[in-house]
Amino acid sequence: MSEASTARPDGGRGAGRRRGRRGEQLMVPRAEFDSYYGRPVIKAPSWAARDIAGYFFLGGLAGAGSVLAAGAQLTGRPATATAMKVSSLAAVSLSAAALVHDLGVPSRFANMLRVFKPTSPMSVGSWLLSLYGPAAGAAALTAATGRLPRVGAAATAGAALLGPAVASYTAVLAADTAVPAWHGAHRELPYLFVASATAAAAGMALAVGPSHESAPARCAAPLAALAETAALRCARRRLGMVAETYEQGRAGRLLKAAEILTAGGAVAGALAGHRRPVAVAGGLALLAGSVCTRFGVFAAGIASAEDPAYTVVPQRELLDAAH
Repeated sequence: MSEASTARPDGGRGAGRRRGRRGEQLMVPRAEFDSYYGRPVIKAPSWAARDIAGYFFLGGLAGAGSVLAAGAQLTGRPATATAMKVSSLAAVSLSAAALVHDLGVPSRFANMLRVFKPTSPMSVGSWLLSLYGPAAGAAALTAATGRLPRVGAAATAGAALLGPAVASYTAVLAADTAVPAWHGAHRELPYLFVASATAAAAGMALAVGPSHESAPARCAAPLAALAETAALRCARRRLGMVAETYEQGRAGRLLKAAEILTAGGAVAGALAGHRRPVAVAGGLALLAGSVCTRFGVFAAGIASAEDPAYTVVPQRELLDAAH
């Protein structure tokens, strides 16, 4: 049996010491980290990447899209407003379908609505979707048919008010777990998700809206790209060694692709978004970048949960710093 496997949990600090004028000193080097048979310390989420990362992306697109739709309606851009309302309805419908598919049994979603628990992100999120979905649906239907304009205006306002919460609560849901890459970035993750959602909504507006109404989306895209980059860098700085999960492997490749796609789409939209082919290409790049961001964050979380070092070593460092 190796020295690491026989070491005490405190790294051998309780044995083999001698006291001198300079305080306590170790007689032997501190044991390197090793887990029990290499097994993870925490259980990685059993969520399917396609369902839950897709749920993160689609919910963000829907929420941010409703805000952009309300702004387009208020500023006299009816075609863009209608397109964004319809896309938000489609996105939230697919988002709910992805969540139900991951739950396995559709009745589980209904059961979550039997109580309202403010301290549970899942409970709050279920109620948010239940309130936002009908509002987004009414806004889209009234805009597409041209009927009941007052009902449509009220539904548009309601969806826009709930939109930011819909776009960000999934970040709170992920950060509320014990997964090191998510929980350690609990302050930055909501900002990252909202920025990514805004970039996706701007991309959708560029892709489906008329070019002469695209000025707000062309302005929002570069701002969202900068905010996303800043939030991700702040998260990596806070995470310390756990930031490796965002930079290596599948997560690293996805987030690098997200950075390139988002920046490219934002620049294309800002500089030449008045040209239809460029607007469509830039919009699709922004949407693809947001997808890569969500799947990259998801992959980083799974990687950090599966490697026990990312759970134990940061905790040990915090204990050492406290002493």
